[in-house]
Amino acid sequence: MRRIVLAMMLAAVVQGAQAADFPDLPILRGSLREGLGARYARWDGFYVGGQAAYGSSDHNFNGATKDIAAQQLALTTVEQVLQVSTWPVIGGKVSHQNAAFGGFAGYNAQWSDTVLGVDVSYMHGTFGAKASGNMARQITVDDVNYSANATSAASINFTDVLTLRGRAGYAVGNFLPYAFGGVALGLADSNRSSIIRSTGTYVGTGTPTITDYDVTYSKAENKHGRLMVGYTFGVGAEAMLFGNFFARGEWEYVRFTGPIDTNVNTVRGGLGYRF
Repeated sequence: MRRIVLAMMLAAVVQGAQAADFPDLPILRGSLREGLGARYARWDGFYVGGQAAYGSSDHNFNGATKDIAAQQLALTTVEQVLQVSTWPVIGGKVSHQNAAFGGFAGYNAQWSDTVLGVDVSYMHGTFGAKASGNMARQITVDDVNYSANATSAASINFTDVLTLRGRAGYAVGNFLPYAFGGVALGLADSNRSSIIRSTGTYVGTGTPTITDYDVTYSKAENKHGRLMVGYTFGVGAEAMLFGNFFARGEWEYVRFTGPIDTNVNTVRGGLGYRF
């Protein structure tokens, strides 16, 4: 019995000596020991950061002024005969490329390697385009020649875009690939105008059925700082650098619908700090 007790005491002394030779050094979150060299990173908590982006915007001007023309020519004979409001006076898509900058903030919750969170991303830049067109048609009905000439112009310019996004990621060591989707809010300046000249001329040989006329209809709509609502989705990845700093890369798609449908595609890079 005495030998067993002595052996247990000797083992305890040896274990204590080994612990003294190799003390446990705690890895504190935010220390220089974290980052690309760490084996495991925590992604939970609040974060903020700044970002820069470059991308393109596609603007669809098909039918951009149809509603204005319909309001101008409501209950008129030229609209009934020639249906001017349905003309594709402005057609096609216009693309534009530009840079932007902004910031982001959010919160993550982590369960093992699964990371879920909410994120707010803001970009300030200039994504816009303009287009114009002209069409003319005429038709003779019951000895009356009806003609119309339509000129339309439209432009749109987004200066600020804010996206509210939910995101889901899977942590792989110090990297966090993720996907996101949500609501987009944009501030845009838009201008639309329509000028329509309508004429009616009697071309028969009998008693005129109408009095010849020449009328010009003009209407413009200018909106500054208009709030547009759309949706967004995309993918991204983050990487721990050192301390609580991390790098972010993203691709984001934003769509706004309206008289001038707009799609904005951007790639961006950012640097953030996690609290």
